[in-house]
Amino acid sequence: MAASFIPFFAVFLTLLVGASLLISTALTGVPTLSSRRSEVDDIVALLKHAKLRKRALIVDLGSGWGALVIALARAFPEASVQGVEISLFPYLVSCLRTHHLPNVSLKWGNFFHSDPGSANAVVCYLMPGVMAKLGDFLDKALKPGTFIVTNTFLFRERRAAAVRRRGLRGTVALYIWPGRHWTVKDGDVSARV
Repeated sequence: MAASFIPFFAVFLTLLVGASLLISTALTGVPTLSSRRSEVDDIVALLKHAKLRKRALIVDLGSGWGALVIALARAFPEASVQGVEISLFPYLVSCLRTHHLPNVSLKWGNFFHSDPGSANAVVCYLMPGVMAKLGDFLDKALKPGTFIVTNTFLFRERRAAAVRRRGLRGTVALYIWPGRHWTVKDGDVSARV
């Protein structure tokens, strides 16, 4: 009897995990993807280029499976690294992966309901539809001079302070928030603060 229970449990668990991922993607518009190793290296390099202070708070918005949180915790061992993830299963996996890292804390929930205001740096790998809303959220939440690093999808109407281009997925960009907004009027591009 126990042997027949195992395949049923495996199928049930697979369906539960799949449903969790589909529901969170439907709610947020962002699938749970991990940054590639080269992209993680670029993110770390840009934060080091920005001369992030040693005891910084780094917040990963949409921390997924925890790969970037782990890399940041190792690259900046004196910093506090905080991940925020809305999808339950990736959040639980990242909790398991990071339980041994004393400088990592994870939160389960919608990062739009979080307060990243004390962050020295924010990193994210989101989709274009979320980036505009995120820009408005960060304008209200962050102090000027906060470093933002985006993977693949950039903030429109903002100028990156530095970029690294790798692979097919695109650009990893560093912004010093709020960056400069760009407006277009009658074909003329002008900057505004």
